[in-house]
Amino acid sequence: MSRILSRSRFLGAMLAAGSALSLTPAWAAPGTPATAPAQPGGPSGIDSLPPALRGYGHFGLNTAAMDTAVKPGDDFFEYGNGTYLKDLVIPPDLTSFGPFVILMENARAQVRTLLADLGAHPSADPKTTDEKLGVYYATFLDQKTVDGLGTKPLEADLNAVRGVHDAASLSHLFGQAQASFQFTPFGIGIQPDDRDPTKFSISLGQGGLGMPDRDYYLKPGFAEKKTAYQAYIAKMLGLLSWPDADAQAARIVAFETQIAQAHWARDAMRDPVKAYNPMTVAQLQKAAPGIDWTGLLTTAGIPASGLEKRVLVVGQPSAISAEAKLLQTTDMATVRAWLAFHLADNAATYLSQPFTDASFEFNGHVLSGQPMQQERWKRAVRVSNEALGWAIGQAYSERYFPASSKAEITKLVAEVKAAFKVRLQHNAWMEPATRAMALRKIDNFEIEVGYPKTWRDYSGLKIVPGDAYGNAERAMGYEWAFWLHQLGHRVDRSMWFDMTPQTVNAENLPNFVEVVFPAAILQPPFFDPKADPAVNYGAIGGVIGHEMTHSFDDQGRQYDEHGRLHDWWTKADEKKFTALADRFGAQYGAFTVQGVHLNPKLTMGENIADLGGLTLGLDAYHASLHGKPAPVIDGLTGDQRVFLAWAQVWRQKLRPDAERARVTVDPHSPPKARVNLPMHNIDAWYDAFGVQPGQALYLPPSERVKIW
Repeated sequence: MSRILSRSRFLGAMLAAGSALSLTPAWAAPGTPATAPAQPGGPSGIDSLPPALRGYGHFGLNTAAMDTAVKPGDDFFEYGNGTYLKDLVIPPDLTSFGPFVILMENARAQVRTLLADLGAHPSADPKTTDEKLGVYYATFLDQKTVDGLGTKPLEADLNAVRGVHDAASLSHLFGQAQASFQFTPFGIGIQPDDRDPTKFSISLGQGGLGMPDRDYYLKPGFAEKKTAYQAYIAKMLGLLSWPDADAQAARIVAFETQIAQAHWARDAMRDPVKAYNPMTVAQLQKAAPGIDWTGLLTTAGIPASGLEKRVLVVGQPSAISAEAKLLQTTDMATVRAWLAFHLADNAATYLSQPFTDASFEFNGHVLSGQPMQQERWKRAVRVSNEALGWAIGQAYSERYFPASSKAEITKLVAEVKAAFKVRLQHNAWMEPATRAMALRKIDNFEIEVGYPKTWRDYSGLKIVPGDAYGNAERAMGYEWAFWLHQLGHRVDRSMWFDMTPQTVNAENLPNFVEVVFPAAILQPPFFDPKADPAVNYGAIGGVIGHEMTHSFDDQGRQYDEHGRLHDWWTKADEKKFTALADRFGAQYGAFTVQGVHLNPKLTMGENIADLGGLTLGLDAYHASLHGKPAPVIDGLTGDQRVFLAWAQVWRQKLRPDAERARVTVDPHSPPKARVNLPMHNIDAWYDAFGVQPGQALYLPPSERVKIW
């Protein structure tokens, strides 16, 4: 099963099933206790939150959450959130908890309400999109029918795995993976071309691992996870009645360890220039001869006419070649067992209880420390979003995102954009030629708020009552067909790629010079039209600035004002930028989580975006005052409220395994680093809180990094 590849940059990253980003309940108006939607029978943990974890006071900040016994200059994250975090308990079906996750739980409950209404009386032959949504959701909820089918839904796909006996049949199966639960070690996607974003290109990237990252196979610190992974493989193969399950599990882990050794490190993949390697299919066949690339691509649906001359953008050529060679030299019995295991792993969510339990035990409990599997209704919402997300998004936007919110956010975005332009105009280290190009880029910035201009058509998707597995496979095939249709067509710039309106997140699309803010994130604590403006500028203003800054971070700066990847900087400015980024990165490299130092090369883009976002949110707030003094509210100045709003957005608790996983795979720094490290590079923070030498976060002015 493969996904569309994307260079989108996210505000935060999901770690595993049931885990989420980073933030406090705030779906109530300021001054009103926040109460969660009804969650029948589910361990949401929201309804039982103590008072300090509810609401945001009369102006948008939760002052009861603060720990004023901590000096702001020693640990601003604890100062802003210490009482909150002390009282916070992670629900057993989650790997992290805090306002961000609570907002996601709220969005999930809202979607559940929509789907439950539609699925109350499911159609025997669904025709309309609403009927398809209702049947898809109700069918997945029907645990009894799913359990009664056992392994029957897998039979056709499993027989296809048994039929693999040479490079041709293996490549054919890999091609099928684009529209099914079958597994492929190659990530194939269709997306705007980095060099010419007006057209779509086919991308090819490394894959093939069942654990989150190559480090899990190669570093001693993950040895227990690797042992548990082998046991999980054996268990899944046993459920399939696959011969010699224990021995094959050991061979599969050894095989994937070889793949891991060939993989590029996660931080190396962040370089968009090194990851852009166009080659024709004929050239790819010579570079990676262990795979029948023509057979793979035609099976996937790529037009056969002129295929040898078609250009693919290969992300990690050395890894692709090494994987192809490994597949050429590994015995077919091991390869078939590997494919069978990954088929079951991919499809486990849609299979009977023994499969879902085994999958959760490893993927949820072992990897992320999650004690309890989520209730089936929560999983039903997730899979419905995956299959018909844009249809759900249309209904969600109509019900939960008023036009007034869209107008207010659009205005705030324009203010942050104006603040960024002023920053660029007065940037002290850029040469005039680079600055002029940067200003053209900010002028070309496009903003998408709430929901897309056009919606997907699901009229051709077949949904069948009682067939959860088949519905999911048909939905994957329908999605892949949508992207295949884009080949040869000009890129539609109104298209949304990754995030549906019900997604609690935001993204930057470098090819479009565009930032996207889905409806679900435009709620408290990020944005509340009734809150004090300083709070909104520190929260959603900082997020807006964060996403805009991504177009000028170490990756995004390499795309020009039209979204084209090419070198438009002077060499002197490139050198100065790199020096500043390295100084900034050193601050993060000294930060440890679970005894592990952060990897500043992996987190560089997000760290720069956090610094830029908070700075721009503060600038926009100052501009909004039009020279008038900021009001003091509850003894807090305007600047103090901006900084505290940012700090309270990122408060979160994570389970140790989830935190360790995040440090390894997530390009975002942990919550405390996202608060403390940007703060102590901003002069206004020192003035706002009287931070003095000798305090833990104090940096002399000469050591404070200012990039944008």
